[in-house]
Amino acid sequence: MQAQSYWISTQDQQKLYAKTWGNVEKPALVLVHGYPDNQEVWEPIIENLIHDFYIVTYDVRGAGESSVPKRIRDYALPRLSLDLECVVNALLPNRSFHLAAHDWGSIQSWESATEAKFKDRMLSYTTISGPCLDHAAFWMRDQFANQKSKFFKQLFKSWYIVAFQLPILAPTVWHFFNPERWGMVLSQLEKTKGLPLNQNISKDGEHGISLYRANFIPRLTRPRQRHAICPVQAVVLKRDKFVSPELIDEMPKWVEKFERVEVDANHWAVLSRPQEIAGYIAQFAHKNQN
Repeated sequence: MQAQSYWISTQDQQKLYAKTWGNVEKPALVLVHGYPDNQEVWEPIIENLIHDFYIVTYDVRGAGESSVPKRIRDYALPRLSLDLECVVNALLPNRSFHLAAHDWGSIQSWESATEAKFKDRMLSYTTISGPCLDHAAFWMRDQFANQKSKFFKQLFKSWYIVAFQLPILAPTVWHFFNPERWGMVLSQLEKTKGLPLNQNISKDGEHGISLYRANFIPRLTRPRQRHAICPVQAVVLKRDKFVSPELIDEMPKWVEKFERVEVDANHWAVLSRPQEIAGYIAQFAHKNQN
């Protein structure tokens, strides 16, 4: 596959490394990666979508080749939404597009998928293993009041969120990971050998911790009413060790046109089941082309 590379300037003078794939005449699809990944995580998916879509990917701030902000507050969700706006304005000027995202890419993309300014441009949103933090906060409050077992189940799965708040220990841990060691972790989680390696894993892991620090406490303590501005498909990974499928139960309250599909896979299904995940993204996008 051949890609065109670009540098996108953000409104706060950061630089985002972006790529476009495929025929510009095809429907546009933007893919946003999660943590601790960079845009390369999408390449197995792109192989299955490149004939049907003009695809845009980019390294989110702090990941891959993109610049690394110095302040934690520069990773806040509104700023990440502005980054997406800068990317699509530069690479898809005056065009509508579909959006699909995984993990933290999904979490941050919810900010855009609930912003009125994207209403006439965003045709569909496929979210994979990344709930809206505001929705999650309302869900957890409800579970704590009515079904404490589900509340504590998700709290146990989210142990790493607390660990990532530690100022020195959390970033330092990533210095012990090289691509091979991280690949072993993914292989064990996904029960699949030979998954693509992230050659930048140490830096991606270290810098991306700021995503958690900038957003979890503000959003979980002061959730906002966030309604989707486009059709939303949730790809639910039934064996996800980090996000409870029950969190998806909250989404229909905030989405007018909502669909849900389930995959018998773990958190990194974008690597272990790329053909299947690509199929769900394509099917939903084609269904919501206008």
